[in-house]
Amino acid sequence: MARNENPPLVEPVTDRAGEGDATAETDVVLELDGVTREFGREAAVDSLSLTVRDGELLTLLGPSGCGKTTTLRLIEGLDRPTAGSISIAGETVADERTFRKPEDRDVGLVFQDFALFPHLTVEENVAFGLREWDDAERESRVDELLDLVGLQAHREKMPSQLSGGQRQRVALARSLAPEPDVLLLDEPFSNLDVRLRVEMREEVRRILKAAGVTTVSVTHDQEEALSISDRVAIMNDGRIEQVGKPEVVFENPESRFVASFLGRASFLPGRVRGAVVETPLGTLSTDQLNGPVEAYDGAKIDVLVRPDDLEARHAEDGSADGRIVHRQYTGPAFVYRVALEGGGVLRCLHNHVETFEHDQPVAVDIVADHPLAWYPTT
Repeated sequence: MARNENPPLVEPVTDRAGEGDATAETDVVLELDGVTREFGREAAVDSLSLTVRDGELLTLLGPSGCGKTTTLRLIEGLDRPTAGSISIAGETVADERTFRKPEDRDVGLVFQDFALFPHLTVEENVAFGLREWDDAERESRVDELLDLVGLQAHREKMPSQLSGGQRQRVALARSLAPEPDVLLLDEPFSNLDVRLRVEMREEVRRILKAAGVTTVSVTHDQEEALSISDRVAIMNDGRIEQVGKPEVVFENPESRFVASFLGRASFLPGRVRGAVVETPLGTLSTDQLNGPVEAYDGAKIDVLVRPDDLEARHAEDGSADGRIVHRQYTGPAFVYRVALEGGGVLRCLHNHVETFEHDQPVAVDIVADHPLAWYPTT
């Protein structure tokens, strides 16, 4: 179970149905059950349980030091768990009695730097893991993969003659060549420039889905995880806080950590008063929250608001909710930070043509058209 230090007060809409399917069906390819990895007194991974279905792309997302890379190493066989078990395609590869080395696991790995062999051509790189195949099968498999990644015309080139995106596709094809049960991606886009990174996300997802391979990716990039994944597992301090479809995890974070980690979160303080919540921005109907709050009448809560949930407007000092203390220009939009008169800071997202100046007084409206998550005030 995920550890929720600050659970929401209501049962949120989550992807538990999908998670249950993964457990109940026979299409589970990768399963981690109570996996722990300790280094001295510290647990880098702590009682982690997770299942990944056949053909699914699941991303481990979290801040640096949360345990996601250690988890990847445990799946690959580069490290051994202190406790718990790991199974791949129904076979136990690590537990208290068993430990298969990386070469004895049907797992492929795409490194951050792609790790291509500089002295081999594109074709030779892709064929590297197929040395035990007969010539006809090897040639057919290489042709199939070069078609899949769109590099037939570059098969005789050396890695030094390729662009970053082309090298990534070669690395992907090489890892897919032996038809692994599980493919692992270690920060797969970190060495690409921003423009190419966005382009390659779509391309890599297309390739993985066409290949039908079960994939576990690791990243600290929220946009990357949310855009390419079938499911996302948010990690914190060695544990999984929440796992589900990207849109479910983003829109219904089950813990304050998940809410804080995703999407420039701000927390609007409020107090429940019957059918409304009193906030520094005025009253908010409890119907606008993601569940009933009657049991907390009179209690203080924090309402999760992201920049696109709020809108600033010009106001005079006497009617202002706060002042602009910072603005970030992103090209299409400005993100403004508003320091509220009673304390606290909120972020507002505006079209690039709507401008406010530093220290300008503003009123702030809640314009969210979806239920807002909320948490007990800590």
